[in-house]
Amino acid sequence: MESENSQPHAYPRLGDIAPDFRARSTAGTVQLSELRGKWVILFSHPADFTPVCSTEFAELARRQDEFDALDCVLLGVSVDSLYAHFAWLRALNELFDVEVRFPVIEDPSMAIGRAYGMIDEHSTDSTNMRSAFYIDPEGIVRATTCYPHNVGRSVGEMLRLLKALQKVSGESVLAPEGWEEGKPTLHLPADGPDEKGADWFCRFAKSS
Repeated sequence: MESENSQPHAYPRLGDIAPDFRARSTAGTVQLSELRGKWVILFSHPADFTPVCSTEFAELARRQDEFDALDCVLLGVSVDSLYAHFAWLRALNELFDVEVRFPVIEDPSMAIGRAYGMIDEHSTDSTNMRSAFYIDPEGIVRATTCYPHNVGRSVGEMLRLLKALQKVSGESVLAPEGWEEGKPTLHLPADGPDEKGADWFCRFAKSS
């Protein structure tokens, strides 16, 4: 993996440019910066052949068309070698009858994991690599999530969050609690109380 990040142990915060990298994957070489113009979800898992991640990958494979429809590229990453990735994906196909089509990146040196702050510079293994980074078409990190090794991510929530990020990126609105596509959004807050009444600080917009 080749990284352009001049501070390899720094980690991106919301609003930062996602650290670029070039690495091998099950779908060929991936260069993150070449995916500009699309949304990207970069998500890590501690190792192949782990039970929780296996269920996540199976569900992501089943619902990949939904991410494709949102012009979003899924990128999985773990420390395992490319050969282990291929063996695991074959096993997932046999176990769940799914085909994982999105790239699964190898990160044996943990360089990507460290560049993204998934693990720190002193880590000797990848146990804590359970993060996801939502990167917009300009290459900017718009949201992150982090889960423990023993609790699976919700693919439905990944899609909901992606749709909400796309909504607020394209319009001057806010996404309220539990917002889903087709539901009302919120107006941006006013500067202070005015003739609009008691709801000046929390006003719903018409659904669109």
